[in-house]
Amino acid sequence: MNRLIATTALALALAVPQAAFAQDAEEDFTELREEVWQWTLDNSPWLTTSIGDRRNDGELDDPSLEGFEERLGETREFLARLEVIDAEALPDNLAIDYALMARDFRDTLEAAEFDHTRYITFTNRGGPQGAISSLPYSSPLFTVADYDSYLSRIEAFPEYIQAFIARNEGGIERGLTQPCEPMEGYEASVAGLIAESPEDSVWWQAFETRPSAISESDWADLQVRARTAISEGAFEGLGTFLEYYEEDYAPNCRAGASPGIGETPGGQEYYAYRVRSFTTTEMTPQEVHDLGLSEVARISAEMEAVAAEAGFDTREAFIEHLRTDPQYYPTDEESYLEYTAALAKEIDGWMPRLFGTLPRLPYTVQPIPAASAPGNTTAYYESGSIATGQPGIYRLNLTELDKRPLWELPALGVHEAVPGHHHQIALQQELDIHPLRANGTFFTVFVEGWGLYSERLGIEMGLYDTPAKEMGRLSYEMWRASRLVVDTGIHALGWTRQEAVDFMLENTALSPGNISAEVNRYITWPGQALAYKLGELKIRELRTRAEEALGDEFDLRAFHDTVLENGSVPLDVLEAHVDEWIAAELAA
Repeated sequence: MNRLIATTALALALAVPQAAFAQDAEEDFTELREEVWQWTLDNSPWLTTSIGDRRNDGELDDPSLEGFEERLGETREFLARLEVIDAEALPDNLAIDYALMARDFRDTLEAAEFDHTRYITFTNRGGPQGAISSLPYSSPLFTVADYDSYLSRIEAFPEYIQAFIARNEGGIERGLTQPCEPMEGYEASVAGLIAESPEDSVWWQAFETRPSAISESDWADLQVRARTAISEGAFEGLGTFLEYYEEDYAPNCRAGASPGIGETPGGQEYYAYRVRSFTTTEMTPQEVHDLGLSEVARISAEMEAVAAEAGFDTREAFIEHLRTDPQYYPTDEESYLEYTAALAKEIDGWMPRLFGTLPRLPYTVQPIPAASAPGNTTAYYESGSIATGQPGIYRLNLTELDKRPLWELPALGVHEAVPGHHHQIALQQELDIHPLRANGTFFTVFVEGWGLYSERLGIEMGLYDTPAKEMGRLSYEMWRASRLVVDTGIHALGWTRQEAVDFMLENTALSPGNISAEVNRYITWPGQALAYKLGELKIRELRTRAEEALGDEFDLRAFHDTVLENGSVPLDVLEAHVDEWIAAELAA
């Protein structure tokens, strides 16, 4: 009995310091996490607006190199403080937050080892014109204070542009600019926003209807101010950027047979980093390239079977039919948009059968703004916010309708809207997790991997009920598999732009116009396109693992909720979480 008492006393004596140490670790981490969140908000005007935080009203972010270096130093300090906290002493929910913060900080610091990060600041698909032109869609517009913030941001745009230009001048001096060919026509996305009058501009949309909370007198004053703000803020800033692009940047674009980033000083190392960053894996460019070739071969065999079902001798013959037969193409913008919207509502009806938890925020289907539509992708998702009164937006490209086949819309819709991007992103914003993760964490491999996985859910919905639609799904999967080959081919293996185009023409059913736009995107945004297929493959792998382990007890809705319940996470964190869920289900 005395020995038992002594042993118990010793155990308690040892446990008290360990418990105290764990408590200290938890307190230190939660304090640091909150500090990082507030720092994130201080430096993110667009984010604060989207969640209803007014601290950055009227402000734009800081695009200057000086601002970049300052934030980099602060990130370094945060990581040093994080690394002295014992992650193993944290409970599971905080351990995930710790892992994501550590990965984000280290990734930011590794990116900063390359001058490419400092000086290549826009792609052929975007730039400073994109952020300012989205203001009418991303701003709360209910009160005088809302409109004051809205107009103050427009008024601040010329100063923003000057800082943006100064940073990119450093890229010109170092030969770190975008390649010439994929940037052809870029100036139109800037010039198209400069209208003949403020009332004809995108920013005047905010003044089409007076909110009930604003008096007629205040409304008239705001409109007077808006005319000046749009002319001397938006138009002047865009004009300055357009002149800079046409006279300074474009003449110094990178020329050469291979447009890949690997051709720049330190480019191979930089691209290898981009592969690791976007995929959250340790795969090399060559490993990704080889995986892509394997996936292309697998999907090609499936396409041959669908072509045979449709009565064609070869995959190529069926694809040529799909590319050229007028029956598959919309004849006018309105009917194309209506068809897409109707299909989206049909897909909505499946959501309760696939998920146990649904977000509150709705979404809508709208065109890509006319100024940025030419040369842009077929569609994309624009996240919304309950705080700003903006739904999620599934944006559709209404230009060049002869290159927008109807048979691709089922796969496109489930990817961009639900159960793809809108469901995942809107749900993440509403999850019971720390706001730093709910609003400030974005891992492309998870978000885009989920979008591509969602395309396969269209099979279970019965969306691909004709050989044409099934070939559309397979073509979209082949498109993402081809990215593994083409992106690495361009940036690591020295491919020319034409080699990339030819590979995609040979292997996908995408139209030549879409392929051209896509290849331009890969060239100017190295590594990003790899995330889709690698993320999808991991989610499919985890679903197969769960189905085999649980057998008849496998619950698809519970699996999907499990995948999404931590928000956007790296693949290793996702795998560990799903494995824990499988073990818990088996134990139950």
